[in-house]
Amino acid sequence: MWKPPERIKHTSSLGKVPSRDALAVSRLCSPVKVGPLTLTSRTWVPAMVPWRATEDGYVTDDVLAWYERFAQGKPGAIVVEATGVRDIPSGPLLRIGDDRFLSGLRELVDVVKRASDGETKIFIQIIDFLSIRRRPDPKKFIQSYLAITDEQRKKLGFESAGDDEVRAALMKLPHEQLVSVLSPREMEDLDYGARERVTDTHLPHIQNLPEVLPDFFASAAVRAEQVGFDGVELHYAHAYTMASFLSAKNTRDDDYGGVKENRVRLPLEVYQAVREATGDKFAVGCRYLAEECIEGGSTLADSMYFGVEFAKAGMDFISLSRGGKFDDAAQPKVGWSAYPYTGPSGYECMPQNLSDAFGPFGRNLHATSLIRRAIRKAGKITPIVVAGGIHNFEMAENILQNRDADIIGAARQSLADPDWFLKLKRGCGDDIRLCEYTNYCEGLDQKHKQVTCKLWDREELNEPDVMKSEDGKRRLIAPEWRKEN
Repeated sequence: MWKPPERIKHTSSLGKVPSRDALAVSRLCSPVKVGPLTLTSRTWVPAMVPWRATEDGYVTDDVLAWYERFAQGKPGAIVVEATGVRDIPSGPLLRIGDDRFLSGLRELVDVVKRASDGETKIFIQIIDFLSIRRRPDPKKFIQSYLAITDEQRKKLGFESAGDDEVRAALMKLPHEQLVSVLSPREMEDLDYGARERVTDTHLPHIQNLPEVLPDFFASAAVRAEQVGFDGVELHYAHAYTMASFLSAKNTRDDDYGGVKENRVRLPLEVYQAVREATGDKFAVGCRYLAEECIEGGSTLADSMYFGVEFAKAGMDFISLSRGGKFDDAAQPKVGWSAYPYTGPSGYECMPQNLSDAFGPFGRNLHATSLIRRAIRKAGKITPIVVAGGIHNFEMAENILQNRDADIIGAARQSLADPDWFLKLKRGCGDDIRLCEYTNYCEGLDQKHKQVTCKLWDREELNEPDVMKSEDGKRRLIAPEWRKEN
């Protein structure tokens, strides 16, 4: 993962720990309306992919245990990991593109409701993504995958040569000379792996995305409602399809690219299709980027415009993230896929304790606050979820009291201690296990390994029935909090 050159170490802190009485009257502990729902507190566990589903996208016992453990901490809401809306292979990621997945998802909902005593609302984040291939072996790429073109023949001086002769000539060129023969896109396919973009409108299935995606998302939302989810979070963030439509780098020449009014069109159409297909007691919101953090990407001004448009359309909540793009990702090893959290924009999404002077805590707060103000200026009261290094009560309460956001998202802190909010409520805030923001968990995610936290994954490994990682060296779920209160 890319890291700032300053390498300044930042340490998380418990801050001012409230008494039970002080917490009871805090804004963090107050209820909040999210469309047709009321959260019992302003605590929110954002979507995290734990790599626990089957290769076919089904819920497993490990998935159930993962969400049960968060629910035991009784946050206001939990958002289930990014779940594919299409019925296509996607590795060990949850899917909701067919009715055969519903039994497991229904059990997941039941587990969360039971473990939280009905206090926690459960959303599912639904996502579409385009094809991305692993970085190929250079010889295999030239021999088998590269399409031979007249432009390549011209640059080689082989205008009348056949494909095999051109491939043979390319094989002899050192990498630095291939740059002068292959196009930038071909070089990217060689060096990073082929990746589809929403601007590849010469491909019929890309051209037709605006026609098919609203129905895919709507069908997924209907399934989510059928099994008992309280709502859906439309995934409009990071490196994936819907975020790519919002991006300033979306140069499609139809009604869905170019100016920001066109770029927001499909996200609004997807929302409208989902809203029309689901009931009025079902919440529908989205997660999108406050800033893309890449050269030529969407700016904060764009994101303020998008937020107002989403609020005016009637979204029940807006959750904000930042960065996490393929555009500046590090080059993967041969045989690996590019990972959108390895470049500077990925760092902005998941900053760590070795950082620049600003540090990893509240890095998305300023942008979130401005987007919220723009929405309020437009006369809308859509609740805004902020996330990014918020790890103690004092930080969270100040954000809420200052009206910079309405709900506090805590992903890595909740992974470090699923009981952090419950401990506050029971007057045991000093017992909270603080995230150290080393990004140990992110490193596991990048390798598609089951995600755990280094603060607890080697504890009490000999406990009866403890769930362990595939190599047997790590526990998969945080130990139970046993303190009596």
